[in-house]
Amino acid sequence: MTIPHSIPNLITLGRILLVPIVVWAIAAGEMEIAFLVFVVAGVSDAVDGFLAKRFNLRSELGALLDPLADKALLVSIFVTLGIWGAIPRWIVILVVSRDIMIVAAVIVSWLFDRPVAMKPLMVSKLNTAAQVGFAALVLASLSFGFEPKPYDVVLMVLVTAFTLVSVGLYLVEWVRHMNTIEVR
Repeated sequence: MTIPHSIPNLITLGRILLVPIVVWAIAAGEMEIAFLVFVVAGVSDAVDGFLAKRFNLRSELGALLDPLADKALLVSIFVTLGIWGAIPRWIVILVVSRDIMIVAAVIVSWLFDRPVAMKPLMVSKLNTAAQVGFAALVLASLSFGFEPKPYDVVLMVLVTAFTLVSVGLYLVEWVRHMNTIEVR
C-alpha cells in the first residue's frame, strides 16, 4: 500500500485549522467541544507522526509544520484559558515568553547570517508533555465538572520547571553559537 507523501502534512495542516475552533470553544464556554477538539488534535498528532515514521513520509515541510501546529495549539489554549481565568496568568506569561524568546533568538541568528539549528532538547519534550497534560486536565475538569487538585498544581510545577530549564538551556546554546561570530 502506497500512501501519498502529503498525507501527514495535510493532517498537520488540519490540526492547525483546529486552533481557531478550540479558541472559540473556550471563549464561548463550550468546554466539552474544546476538550473534544483538543483530543482530536492529539490523535491527529499521533497519526501524522506514525505515518511519517512508519511509511518514511518525513519531509522538511512536515518537520516545520508539526512543531508549529503543536505550539499554535498549546499557546492558543494557554492564552485563552488564562484570559478566561481558568489558569493563572503567570503560567501563561511564562509559557508564551519562552516561545517568544526562542523565536527571537532564531530571528536574530538569521539576521546575523548565523542560522542556528534548532534541535528539540529532551527537557523541551518533557515540557511539551507537561503542557499537554496540564491543558488536558484543565479542559477535562471544566468539561466534566471535577476538581483537578492536586494534579493541576503538580503539572503547573512541572510546566514551570521544564519551561525555565529549557529556555535556559536554549539561551546558553544560542549565546555559545552567536559568540562564534567574527568581529569585522
